[in-house]
Formats: sequence, C-alpha cells, structure tokens
Amino acid sequence: MTELDIRLTRYGSRVATELISATLADLSRRYGGDGDTTPVQPGEFDPPMGGFFVAYVDHVPAGCCGWRTFAEDETTAELKRLYVVPEFRGQGVARRLLAAVEEAARGAGRERIWLETGTAQPEAIALYEQAGYSRIPDFGHYKGYPSVRSFGRSL
Repeated sequence: MTELDIRLTRYGSRVATELISATLADLSRRYGGDGDTTPVQPGEFDPPMGGFFVAYVDHVPAGCCGWRTFAEDETTAELKRLYVVPEFRGQGVARRLLAAVEEAARGAGRERIWLETGTAQPEAIALYEQAGYSRIPDFGHYKGYPSVRSFGRSL
C-alpha cells in the first residue's frame, strides 16, 4: 500500500453504495439471507449526527465505515458498515477507518461508540479487541441472536 486517503462521503453516493453492496454480499456469504437487515437511513450518517468514510488506496476505493448517533442515547455513536475490499485486507485499512470514525464521533461530542458484529467475523472481533473494545450487553437489531457480539469503548 503506498497512499491511503480517507474521505468523508455521503452514505448515498455511488462509491459508498458500491462498497455497502459489497459489505452486504460479504455478510450474506457469512450469515445467509440479505447479510444485514438492520434498518439504516442514509441521512443518519450526515454530520453532525453521523459520518460515513471511504478509504482510497492509490485513488482506488478500498473500504468504508460509518457512524450514526444511537437513537436511545445521543452521547453514544453506533459504528456501521466497516468493510475492506479483499485485495486491501491486512494492510491496516480497517484500523485507519476505525480511527477516522472514532475521531469524527468524538469531535461531534459522542462519549462512547458501540457496534454489533458476529461470530462469523473473527477478524472483525480481533480488530475491535486490539483497538480497545470490550464486550457489552447486546443492544441492537440482532439483540438475542446467538451469534451476535456487541462491543463498545469510551471515546
């Protein structure tokens, strides 16, 4: 990897839509069905209540990640759609996207960040644990599913 550029992007933009489609296809392969049926509205990722980022490696879209304000607690950000294109995995793109989202959420006054992932994503669980996230009580759309794993950390 030579040059990594992370840009704030509209959730509904063409590049974001393509990466989100790839994210959902990956989740579908891992979990079946549509991959993720969590209700998401594009406007939830508009600043200052959220943000959506695309990482580019040498000007090629390499991954995405976003955050939105958690509906039940405006001091909490919810991380969504962290995804890295397969050919860019293992190069630190996910960690840099995670850091960009955390910085943006912190800058918008959020005190903590939460996320849902699952047992079919061991590499995601490892990333979150290495970044200082701890297990929290399940909270979101998949609360109660046996494979869900919820994590959080203070910002």
